[in-house]
Amino acid sequence: MKKIIVEIKSAKPFLRWAGGKRWLKKEINELVEINNYENYHEPFVGGGAILFHLKPANAFISDANKELIGTYIAIKENPNNVIEHLKNFSKDKESYYFIRSLSFIDDFQKAAQFIYLNQMSFNGIYRVNAKGGYNVPYGNREKYEFDYENILLVSEFLQNIRIQHCDFQESLNNVRENDLVFLDPPYTIAHNLNGFVQYNQKIFSLDDQYRLTDAIDKIKEIGASYILTNAAHSKVREIFDKENDTILEISRASVVGGRNSIRGQYSEYLFTNL
Repeated sequence: MKKIIVEIKSAKPFLRWAGGKRWLKKEINELVEINNYENYHEPFVGGGAILFHLKPANAFISDANKELIGTYIAIKENPNNVIEHLKNFSKDKESYYFIRSLSFIDDFQKAAQFIYLNQMSFNGIYRVNAKGGYNVPYGNREKYEFDYENILLVSEFLQNIRIQHCDFQESLNNVRENDLVFLDPPYTIAHNLNGFVQYNQKIFSLDDQYRLTDAIDKIKEIGASYILTNAAHSKVREIFDKENDTILEISRASVVGGRNSIRGQYSEYLFTNL
C-alpha cells in the first residue's frame, strides 16, 4: 500500500524585512531547545522570523513602528478583509508608486498597503522621509506573489499573541520570572558597511542602545532570560558585555545591499544569559 504524506502547513513570516533573523534559527534552537520558558517577548518584532520559528504558546510582541504593528493587528482581527484589499492592487511599477502615494484611513486598507509596498519595494527595506512618508523605490523583481494562504495561517497563529505599539522599555513591563525575551534592535553601528544601518541611526540611536542595556539588567533582575542580537563592533561589546553572560560572534552572509553597499560575509554578536 502506497504511503500518503500529508503536509501540514504552518504560519511563516509574511513580510520581507531588512536585518531579519531567519538565518539565526539554528543558533536559537541550540540555546532554547533545552530551556523551558513561560512567556515569549519580542519588543522589536519586525518580520517576526524567530517568533514564527519558535511558535510560542504565549507571547507578547511589540514594535515602535506603528504601521507595522497596525498590520499585525489587522491580520489578527480580519485577514480576509486585508486579503481582499491586497487583491485590488496591481503589480506593476506605475501602480506601485501610485499606491505608495495614497493615504488610507481604513485600518485594513492600511495593512494591505503595508504588505504590498513591503513585497514590491527594494529589498524589504522600511524607510520614511522627514514627513513620515514611505519612500523606498520600486524593487524591479522578476516576480511578485502574495501568499494569501499564509496570511490566514498567520491570523490563526496570532490569536493567542498580545500585540502592542510601544517603545521597547514599555513592552518589558509584561516580563515575568522564567520568561524569554528576544531582542533584535535596529543596528546603530555600521559593520562591514551593510546598507540598512545608515538610516536606522535615526530610528535607534546610540542612546537607545544604552537604554536597552539597562532594560536587560532589569530582565535579569526579574529572573527572566534574554537573547540579544547586535552588530559585531567593539562599542556594542563594550555596552552589552555583562558578567557571567555569554557572547557569541556569528558570521553570516549579507543579504541586503544597495548600490554603495558591499555584499559578503560579516559578523553579528549574540548576547544571552541562557
